[in-house]
Order: sequence, then C-alpha cells, then structure tokens
Amino acid sequence: MYAVAAAALLVLAAALIGWSIQRRYGSLRVNWPPLLAHWEPHTGPGTPAAVLVAAAVVLHGPALARRLAWRPLLAAVWAAALAWTWSLALIDGWHRGVAEQLTTRHEYLRAIDRFGDIPATLRDFTAHILIDAPDNWPAHVAGHPPGATVTFVLLDRVGLGGGGWAGAFCITVGTTAAVAILCAVRALAGESWARRAAPFLVLTPAAVWVGTSADGYFTAVTAWAVALLALAVTGHRPRWTGLASGLLFGLTVYLSYGLTLFAVPGAAVLLLGRDRLRPLPYAAAGFLVVPALFTALGFDWWEAYRLLVTRYYQGAGGVRPYGYWVWANFACTVLIIGPASVAALRRCGGVLLARRGRLTGPATARLALLVLSALLALLIADLSGMSKAETERIWLPFAFWLLPACALLPGPRVWLAGQALLALLLNHLLVTGW
Repeated sequence: MYAVAAAALLVLAAALIGWSIQRRYGSLRVNWPPLLAHWEPHTGPGTPAAVLVAAAVVLHGPALARRLAWRPLLAAVWAAALAWTWSLALIDGWHRGVAEQLTTRHEYLRAIDRFGDIPATLRDFTAHILIDAPDNWPAHVAGHPPGATVTFVLLDRVGLGGGGWAGAFCITVGTTAAVAILCAVRALAGESWARRAAPFLVLTPAAVWVGTSADGYFTAVTAWAVALLALAVTGHRPRWTGLASGLLFGLTVYLSYGLTLFAVPGAAVLLLGRDRLRPLPYAAAGFLVVPALFTALGFDWWEAYRLLVTRYYQGAGGVRPYGYWVWANFACTVLIIGPASVAALRRCGGVLLARRGRLTGPATARLALLVLSALLALLIADLSGMSKAETERIWLPFAFWLLPACALLPGPRVWLAGQALLALLLNHLLVTGW
C-alpha cells in the first residue's frame, strides 16, 4: 500500500503543480494536467454496460481464469476486453466516443485523400513534415512513419472508410493485445502466472485510451511481435513464429518512431528463452520485409525522423517544460495502469532484488524481468525528451506489459475493483483527448 500511496501523491503533485504552471504560463498545452483532457462529468449509453462488465470481471474473473481451458480462456479474455473497451468508449456516445476520435484536425484520417498515389506520396512524405513546409501534414501524420496512415488508407480502399470504421478497427485489434500478452507470459513464466494475470489484462484503465486511438492498434502489433518471439524462443514452431514476429517488429518501426524501444522487451525475451538462437535468422529475415518495402517505395525513415525532431521542437515539444514532464509523465502512467499495477511493480522489484535464482530459473523472476524490461523502455523514452505529455496514449504499448505484474498480488478481487473504479471515474468525470 505504500507504493500506491506514493503513486497517488505523485498524481496529486502533477495535478496541482501542473495547474499552476498552465494557469501562469500556458506551456503545458493540456487542460487537465497531467492528462490531455477536460473536466466534464457525464454519463452515456456505455455507462450501464461498463458497470456490468466491471462487476462481472471483479466477481467471476479470477475464478474463470483458473477453471477455463486455455483456448476458451483466451477467447473469453478477448471478448471481455472488447466489452470493457467498447462500453468505456460509448460512455461518450457513438460520435464523440468513437466515430469522431480519429477525424480531428491532428489525426490520420485528415490525410487520407492525399494518398491517392501511395508510392508518390511516400516519396514526397518528408517534404511536408516541418510546420513551415508547404501543405504540412497534420500533427499525428507528421509525427509518425507513414505505416500508421497507410493502414487507414488501406481500410478506406477496401470500403471501411470514415471515423466509425477506423475506431472500430482500433478497438477490435487493440483488445487482442491482452491475448498476446497472456501467450507471452505463459510461454516465458508458466500458465499459472498467465491465468492470474488474465483478469487484470481485461479490466485495465488503459482501455479508456485503447478506445479509441491509433495507439491501441500499435499496442496490439507490438504485443503480438513480442508474444510470437516468446513462442519462438521457447520452441513453439520457431521458424514460423520467429518469421511472424520479425514481420511485426518491422511493421512496428513504421508505425511509431518511439516503438523502436521495443528492442528492450525483445532483448529480455531473448534472454529468457531456452532456444534463443534458432529463430533469430527467421526473425531477422521477417524484420527486413517492411523496411525494405517502404524504402523501395521511396520513404526515408532516418530523414523523416530527423525532420520530426525539428518539427517536435517547432510545436508543443519546444514549449512544454522538460522539468515538469520528466516526472509528470509517470503520473499519467499511474492513471493508465492503475493502483494494482503500481503495487505489483514494487513486488517485481523485490523479486529481482532478492535474487531468487537465476533469471532463467524461477517463474516469478522471469515474469518480473519481462515486466521490468517494459518499465526500462519507458524510462528511456521519458529521459529522451521526446515524450512530453500525452503519454497516457503514447505509452500504451509499453504500459500493457506492466499489467502482468498484477499476477503477483494476493486478493485479486479487491485490486480489480480498484482498477475498474479508476477507469470508470476517469471516463465519467473527464473527456479525454482520445
């Protein structure tokens, strides 16, 4: 409980100091620090469903996770995560909660019409990144490699255009991250720990931002990349799972520049695997596919990243104070992972500090190392100065890997109730930017 109390104080400090800075200087560029949100207590059509899903998972989730056969458990986790995420999104209603989220002036769908000729647009992509460039890209298009935007272009091409389909895609794909992480935990730390983690991967406050933001989609891609690598290094069809993992890691690099930090959890998986060498050639071959494709089409990843850093400091990145966000970002993280994860992270640290066996030995140590590798990636992202605010969305792919730590907690129902309560309060009291 000391860790939870300290985390609550961190959030309170971030809020009070943030409001003071924002009122005096306006430099935080958020209306409800540390979150990009504004105060607006409300209910909506998703409210009854969200309460019912929360109650069902709190009361029956741990028992079902113990009793169900493995494959039905995975199906149940995905179904429950879908129900939880959809109900939270619909608290804001269909239009504000889903259909309009990806159509605002900063979002990907604003650039769809400019991708009529995809190869030509990719060749010319870097010419529109800077703020003072002609026809500069919207913030999210400029701030990411074009893989993210091309995803929505392809959805539009197959007849699934518009904000409603884009939102439904992000929720449907994003919620599979829970399944992927369960598979990884089972492969690396054992089925018992995966089963204990299952309800927490469903009933997470992070679902507020999975529905609906493109970062929910990114979360799923990275989760499956790591999960397939975990399967490969533990002997589960290493050629095919290694190749598939490499493909997804390659796609990850073209969805968001910051997701290159998934090299850290990837390295942890290799360290924990008992058959780490055999799948590596296949993973490497798979990894090269997406970069080779985008490079052949004319997109220069390194040049685009160089220009993005310039644009970042031309805009909010050059205004938002590093001295505040370098610690307030973690207040955002507390709000997306919830009190249970905070308490569990303290236990993870204790497991490794106690040196209970070699890293490839006890299952608890393997689970702790997997979780803490994601935390290390977050720390690197934070210190880089390229993560100032909005990390409740940007850090979703990493934050989901902190949730399995909750398997270490006793009394899961109480902790699940705390997770659900936080999510419901956030979604009913605030209107978030995503």
